Amino acid sequence: MKNISNTIWTGVRILFAIFMIMGGVQHFLKPDFYLPFVPDFLPFKMEVIYMSGLLEIALGALLLLKKYARIAAMGIFILMVLFLPIHVWDVFSSTPAIGTHKAALIRLPFQFLFMAIAWKIKQVVLINQK
Repeated sequence: MKNISNTIWTGVRILFAIFMIMGGVQHFLKPDFYLPFVPDFLPFKMEVIYMSGLLEIALGALLLLKKYARIAAMGIFILMVLFLPIHVWDVFSSTPAIGTHKAALIRLPFQFLFMAIAWKIKQVVLINQK
């Protein structure tokens, strides 16, 4: 049973890594889409978008390398925690950055799902390294 679980979580880790890399690439292909998500109090909005995209790509790539997967998963978890207030704010905003209140409400639970997946990957990789 442990081998099946390991195989499933290896697949989840790889898919999640691809998801993170693709998400990070989107920061470079469509940076204007991300502008409304960057809080007004932050300077250098485009630089923030590019840096967060670069971070997502790097963490996704590290997640593909089993040796660094635990660190990458923890980095993704922290990144998702940092992005969480933006998504909560979006739900209550009069003009949600994601477009509509419905989209913001749908997006918020996914943030928690991504956090849970990253946390679980971190745990599974740790168990497999022992």
